[in-house]
Amino acid sequence: MTTYKEIFGKYVKNYSSDPSSDAEGQIWYNTTSGTFKSVLAAGAWTSGGSMSSNRSSSAGAGTQTAGLAISGYNGTNIANTEEYDGSTWTAGGNVGTARRNLAGAGTQTVGLAFGGYTTTNVANTEEYDGATWTAGGSMSTARRSLSNAGTQTAGLGFGGYATARVANTEEYDGSSWTAGGNLATARNSLAGAGTQTAGLAAGGDTGAVVTNTEEYDGSAWAAGGALGTARYSVAGLGTQTSALAAGGSQGGPALTTTEQYNGSTWTAGGSLNTARFLYNQGAGSQTAGLVFGGFTGTAETNITEEYNFSSLITVPAAWAAGGNLNTARQLIAGAGTQTEGLAAGGFDTGNSAATEEYNGSAWTNSSNMATARQAPAGAGTQTAGLAFGGYTTTTVANTEEYDGTSWTAGGNLGTARYVLAGCGTQTVGLAFGGDTNPNTNSAATEEYDGSAWTAGGSLSTARRGLGGAGIQTAAAAFGGRTTGETSATEEYDGSAWSGGGNMNTARRLLGNAGLQTAALAFGGYSGTTNQNATEEYNGSSWTNSTNMTTARRALGSCGVQTSALAFGGEITPNSAATEEFTGSFLTNNVKTITTS
Repeated sequence: MTTYKEIFGKYVKNYSSDPSSDAEGQIWYNTTSGTFKSVLAAGAWTSGGSMSSNRSSSAGAGTQTAGLAISGYNGTNIANTEEYDGSTWTAGGNVGTARRNLAGAGTQTVGLAFGGYTTTNVANTEEYDGATWTAGGSMSTARRSLSNAGTQTAGLGFGGYATARVANTEEYDGSSWTAGGNLATARNSLAGAGTQTAGLAAGGDTGAVVTNTEEYDGSAWAAGGALGTARYSVAGLGTQTSALAAGGSQGGPALTTTEQYNGSTWTAGGSLNTARFLYNQGAGSQTAGLVFGGFTGTAETNITEEYNFSSLITVPAAWAAGGNLNTARQLIAGAGTQTEGLAAGGFDTGNSAATEEYNGSAWTNSSNMATARQAPAGAGTQTAGLAFGGYTTTTVANTEEYDGTSWTAGGNLGTARYVLAGCGTQTVGLAFGGDTNPNTNSAATEEYDGSAWTAGGSLSTARRGLGGAGIQTAAAAFGGRTTGETSATEEYDGSAWSGGGNMNTARRLLGNAGLQTAALAFGGYSGTTNQNATEEYNGSSWTNSTNMTTARRALGSCGVQTSALAFGGEITPNSAATEEFTGSFLTNNVKTITTS
C-alpha cells in the first residue's frame, strides 16, 4: 500500500496547536482536538484603493494590477477613465462619448469600449492606447447592458437591450464588427468572461432573473453549468474554464455572493465585503480578480476589491476592548505603543494634569504633568514621552518631557496653540497645525531637537483638530477643521508639505497612529456626529477598515497601523473606554478532515 510519506514526501506530524507554516495539502494530527487537519486553498476579497469617482454602469478591462474603469454613471453619464496599478487609481484619457451600461475588453494600454447608453442606445466603439481613446468601427446593433470578452483586436459583444432583449453576438477584428452565433437565451445585464473563441455568458435578465450559463467556441453558444444563485447586473471576469461571477441582484437588495467556474460547474467563492450591482465591472482572473465601483442599492460607490485565491486567508482587522482609563477624559495627548501606552493631560471636569501608563491590559496612574491642560499633542514613547501645546485659560506653548516616572520642562513652542498634531520622538519631534485661539487655524510646523523648537515648512492648509503620523522627516497630516471638516492629507519630507490622498470620511478631533506610508485614522467628529470609521493609509490612498466599537471624538491614541490604541474621548459624558486595534493579517486556511 502506498503511504502518505511516499506521495507527499513527509510523515503526518503531531501538533498540540495548528502550525502556521505548513504548505497546501500537508496533513497533520492536532493532539488537542484529536482531529486530522490540512491547509486548503480558498478565495477571498480584500480592500483595494478607492476610485477617484463614485460610479456605476461602467466598463472594465485589464488585470488586478493594471485595471481600467471606463465611463459610467453618477447622476449623469461620465467620460472619465481611471487606471489601477494594484493599489491606486489615477486619471486616464476621457472617452469620446460619455455613456453608461457599456462593455469593455482588452488591457489597460490596449483597451476597447463598445455599446452603451447616452440618452439612447449607441453602437459606438472606441479604442484605447493607454492615454487616448479613438473611434473604432460601430457595432451592427446599438444596445446597452451587453456583455463582453476578448481583446481590442479580437473582441466579443453579446446580449444586451436594444428595443428588446437581444441574443445577438458580434465579433471585433480591430476595425469592424461581424455577426457571430446567437445566444440561446436573449438577455441583458449578464456576466461575461473569456476570449472571442472561448467566451462565457452567465446569469442576466430575460424578464426574469436567470442562472443560465453559455459557452462560446468562436461560432456557436452551448449550455454550461448553471449558476448557484440567479442574478443580473453581475460582474464577470476570468476565462471560460476559470471564471468569477461576483455581486449583482435578484431584483431586490445588492448581493455579495461570488461564484467560481471551472468549465463545467459553479461553486461558492469568498463573499464581497460590499454588496453591489456591478454592471459587468470586473477585470483580471479567477485567482487575481478586481471589481470596482457599482451601485450599493442606495448610491454609487468608489470602493475597489481584489480577489485572491490561495492557501492563505485574510483575517480581517478588528477592534477589541482594553482596560479602562482611571480618569475618563477627552482631548488627551497620547504616545507609545499598544502595550506600552501613555496618556497625558486632557479635560475631565476641568483641565487635567493626569498621566497614565498602559501595559497592554490595564492603566496605572503616574506622576502628574506640571501644567494641567486640555488638547496638547503627544509624541515619543512611554519612557521618553513628549507633550506640547494645549489650553489652560488660553493657548500655551509649554513643552514637557516624560522619562517614565516624572515630567520636566522642555523648550517652548514658537507658536502657542492647542488641538494641534504631533509625531516623532522626544528628541526628534514634530508639531503642526492647531488653533492659536480664538478659532484661528494655524499652518505652522515646528521641529524639536530635544531642547528647542525651530520653524519648519508650513502646511498647505491651516487647520485644527487634525491627525498626525510618522517621524520628523516623513510625516502625514490628515483630517481636521478648516471652515468645516476636511478629508485632506498632506505629507512632510522634513522641509515642505505636499498633497496626499484624501480620506474617505472628512472629520476632526480624530485618533491617529503609524507612519507616513502606513498610517491609521479612527474616530473623530463630522457635522453633528461622532465617528467610528477607521481608515488605513499606504502613502498614497486611504482604504476603509473595521469600525471602532464606540464612536467618539477628542480621543487619545498611539501605536502603529497594525497595532494601535484608542482611549478616552467625548461621547457625552467623557469616556474611559480603551480599544485595541489589530490589523488584518494572513494565515493558513486550516480545515479539519472528516469522513463525511
